[in-house]
Amino acid sequence: MELEFLGTGAGVPSKGRNVSSIALKMLDERNEVWLFDVGEATQHQILKTAIKPRKITKIFISHLHGDHIFGLPGLLSSRANQGGNSPLEIYGPVGIKEYVETSLKVTGGKLGYRIKYIELKNDGEIFNDKTFSVSAGKLKHRITCFGYRVVEKPRTGELLVDKLEQYNIPNGPIFGQLKAGKTVTLDDGTVLNGKDFIGPDKPSKVVTVISDTRYTPKIDELAQDADVLVHESTFSNDEKQLAYNYYHSTATQAAEVAKRRNVKGLILTHISARYTGRGAFILQKEAQKIFKHTKVANDFDIYEVPFK
Repeated sequence: MELEFLGTGAGVPSKGRNVSSIALKMLDERNEVWLFDVGEATQHQILKTAIKPRKITKIFISHLHGDHIFGLPGLLSSRANQGGNSPLEIYGPVGIKEYVETSLKVTGGKLGYRIKYIELKNDGEIFNDKTFSVSAGKLKHRITCFGYRVVEKPRTGELLVDKLEQYNIPNGPIFGQLKAGKTVTLDDGTVLNGKDFIGPDKPSKVVTVISDTRYTPKIDELAQDADVLVHESTFSNDEKQLAYNYYHSTATQAAEVAKRRNVKGLILTHISARYTGRGAFILQKEAQKIFKHTKVANDFDIYEVPFK
């Protein structure tokens, strides 16, 4: 599972940073890609990566400000033209369905796949299947805004092939049965219980994505024990009053959450254009004074989950 940052800037595109979009790549786990926000020109950013739009199955929108959704109609249309005919789910605040459908209607856009809209009104679990669950929590921005917590469920451990060598089992269906935990009887009458040959379950992974917001206790709840916390960091602590006035966060506030909630790694994004070039490292150094395992994301950065 990897995070790839397609846009890390705040408000408007700049030469160094496009506006908000993050891809959560789960190719090994689900053969899928999930997007968090789709700012203007996200599809152009995707062209510079190995991401295939047809692999995108879910899109999570934090809020309806333009720098988080202006790229959505274009991406949806291009997905239809690039072999993406599988259904797509879009999660976000009330109004996201009207925005997308109006954009497509006015431009005469036709999609060859179905979109399921899940418009959010309250906190709580919004998705759950045998491999992952997703919860949403209301943040504190100028308009309705949600943060997201993605939890991978524990996976069955690896088959302990070395432990099976003494039985001279040929590679094939028997291995699959043992991997599934079934009991197998060999030709010589030996009975093997698959559960005896499976390693410990792989622990779950947690990714939390916090978009535009003042501090609110809901962030702590979403971030608890996260392997990776992606947190907006529009301003430095020197401008904490400005951050408050504009309903944003500082690098210090993000780091305090990470330290307090037992987070393993913190990635700062949604960087104001005032921190150009290496100026963004001011935010990283500020946060690292509180929480060592902090990085400032740049466009096209890729981070493995858990954070390393």
